[in-house]
Amino acid sequence: MTRRDRALELLRQHSELAGVAAFPFDFDLDRAEHGEAVRLASGTALKVVAGDDTGGSYFVCSNGEVLYASSEGEAGLVGDSVDEALEVLIGLPGWRDYTDLDLQADIAELEAAVARTEESIRGSYASQLDLDRSRLLAGLGLRQLPQLELIRRLHRSLLRTEPDFILLNADEGCAYALLDRLPRPPLWKTALAPGRADLVMLRSDRTRWAEVADDPARRAALLRAAQYDRQTTDLPLLREVLRAEAQVGDTEELRLAAVLVGLHGHAQDYELIQSLRMANSDVYYGLGGFPEAAQDLSAWATAFDVSNHGQDPAEEDELAWAELARRQGRTELARSILLRLLDEAGPRDAPLLGHLAGQFTRLGDFIQAARARKLHASLQDDPQQRGASMLSLATLQRRAGDVEAAWKSLQRAVAELDGPPPTPPTDQLALDLNLHEQERRTVAWRGLQLGHRAAEEHFLVARAAAATGLSATARAALAAGIAVLGTLTRPTNDLRGLANAVTEELEGR
Repeated sequence: MTRRDRALELLRQHSELAGVAAFPFDFDLDRAEHGEAVRLASGTALKVVAGDDTGGSYFVCSNGEVLYASSEGEAGLVGDSVDEALEVLIGLPGWRDYTDLDLQADIAELEAAVARTEESIRGSYASQLDLDRSRLLAGLGLRQLPQLELIRRLHRSLLRTEPDFILLNADEGCAYALLDRLPRPPLWKTALAPGRADLVMLRSDRTRWAEVADDPARRAALLRAAQYDRQTTDLPLLREVLRAEAQVGDTEELRLAAVLVGLHGHAQDYELIQSLRMANSDVYYGLGGFPEAAQDLSAWATAFDVSNHGQDPAEEDELAWAELARRQGRTELARSILLRLLDEAGPRDAPLLGHLAGQFTRLGDFIQAARARKLHASLQDDPQQRGASMLSLATLQRRAGDVEAAWKSLQRAVAELDGPPPTPPTDQLALDLNLHEQERRTVAWRGLQLGHRAAEEHFLVARAAAATGLSATARAALAAGIAVLGTLTRPTNDLRGLANAVTEELEGR
């Protein structure tokens, strides 16, 4: 029994203490279940340990933190350990009333609010509240702390819920709302913070320029910080960052660095950018429209800047902050931004859903990527676009481990791409026209890269199905894949080799 979970073990061992925790403090070990399957977005462990009389549940996370989830789809951290959480729950019965309190208010006003809540509890159902509190805290070896201190601790925990402790409905993948409405810094401040810190540091310490310039993620964040905090004295630093980014090739950061340097209009910077263009074809085409004369450098940079870069981070697309966070290795921050965008997406957001599917894929979150792609596919009016989106969905579902769903999506993708069967003809000419149109559509997509992707996905689904014991699905996917392969215009040797390998694998089982 560790110190962090000592109180929980004592409750399990002493029924009389557990009874007091359940009533009047509403931490009931006998309610250790939740109304629906849930999981943390991060994928880390989660275990329900208690519940309350409203249908809410208390979960212990992998490092001991306690997460509360209401029956109304809200969740938030209430402590860094069970012991700390219980000090809050016992010290603040009715704690849900305090999640949005303004701690900048007058202390007397805050104390009066707490007193009103506790008086209501005493008058309604717990006349011995103070005695029960003292007895339970003593029995569990916990501290009785000032209630305003407990509220501050509760708020600190709640503010840590995002990004690391986002709770999801396990079946649908939607995120629970925050349990509180406490003010938080805007996303751009959180995402940009490392870059702004580096910019401040490098302005006073030239010896560390190379350290940051040589790190792609720090370089990207630094350039973003410089974009919104432009100072003439940063020019030598930006030149070094530009040289480093040019080694990568054509990137958004390359264009931003070139613009921030070019805005100053110096002839030596014109020569610098030109030399970088001539040394690398990707850089050459990435900085398209570059002027032919040095005197036009500033005008070129200004026009590009106005068209592509803002100077107010609050106006930036949230996808940009998600991508920056991902590049910095701040996976949960990126995931939290993308999740909220996905949960809020509607029928007019097909392009956004496509971007979200790609962003989740880059994060390695294939479950959420598949969720975004499925919604994206449902919004496509064109059959070929819908079929292509369904094919991408099948790939994501397979990578997420849902092989049966992948097989169904793959079958639907082919059906969408081939189109509906011909309508019953009224005469021979109509029959010929219908068959010709059907053949034209079938040949069209199977002669493209789309056809190769579809054939390959059939074989990969067959392999995944066989590996998970779904032999019937494996055989069906393999047979369908071989049929698609036989209609491709120019099947590659690699694709034929994959078909043969999967066939041998299934025959050997």
